[in-house]
Amino acid sequence: MQKPAPEVKLDDVSKAIIELLQDDGRQAYATIAKRVGLSEAAVRQRVQRLLDQEVMQIVAVTDPLQVGFRRQAMIGIRVDGDLTPVADALTAMDEVAYVVTTAGSFDILVEVVCEDDDDLLQLLTGSIRTLPGVQSTETFVYLKLNKQHYNWGTR
Repeated sequence: MQKPAPEVKLDDVSKAIIELLQDDGRQAYATIAKRVGLSEAAVRQRVQRLLDQEVMQIVAVTDPLQVGFRRQAMIGIRVDGDLTPVADALTAMDEVAYVVTTAGSFDILVEVVCEDDDDLLQLLTGSIRTLPGVQSTETFVYLKLNKQHYNWGTR
């Protein structure tokens, strides 16, 4: 099983930079620099270090419905044996946006974004359920996205 990445120790300035970028990932480094008391170059270096250490990502988050993906779902997966090969195979699938190993009723949860119900059905029957080790799946189709945010801050 893959070892978790070592925890990166963040100082208060790095935490503040992360929180500012969580509020607006397009903020200029000069604006952030003024808020945290560093030079623009120092902020740029810290952001790059945080990206390189995989502490954070800066991405454009879209509304799937507005970009042609009409079906989202969470799929609970029960696995016989080693979870790692199944999780790795799920991670490699384009439709899979999120993979997490869990404790409880399911061994793995995946969030998927598909063009429509036909694509979801094909993903389930042709890709996920055929993976060696997959015992069963349960699909939770999204009817409405009530809340999605990424500004939970740092600790």
